[in-house]
Amino acid sequence: MVAEKYPEFQKLGVEVLSMSVDSVFVHKMWDAHELSKMVKGGIPFPMLSDGGGKVGSVFGVYLEDAGVEARGRFLIDPDGIIQGFEVLTPPVGRNVSETLRQLQAFQHVRNSKGTEATPSGWRPGKPTLKPGPDLVGKVWEVWKTSMAFDK
Repeated sequence: MVAEKYPEFQKLGVEVLSMSVDSVFVHKMWDAHELSKMVKGGIPFPMLSDGGGKVGSVFGVYLEDAGVEARGRFLIDPDGIIQGFEVLTPPVGRNVSETLRQLQAFQHVRNSKGTEATPSGWRPGKPTLKPGPDLVGKVWEVWKTSMAFDK
């Protein structure tokens, strides 16, 4: 649950917002009667109401016929550009640890000013890729080295 891992998001300098078509009153009840029993103190970040699905429509998650929004996660960089997203149907939960890993990877690439890329499953401290002509045909070598780190 994002609320449980919120301190980790804060350490990364990430702002978390949740949004649904539910009213602020429904959010208050949900927090008071459900979420606060799962996370001490309840949700530590803003829960926004998107009555009518205007924001959800812009992001492509508002299901107009049902009047609900699919579960979406959008990673937006400091310049307001969506760097990653995931949309799931309600029966499938999200993986918050993977979200944190992706945020770390996006921040690493941003901080490198594009001189580095992160391979699949990358974590801080693991090898990165250096995009350029010398990498062509050799990605497997870096990947193999990166996988050896996991053992």
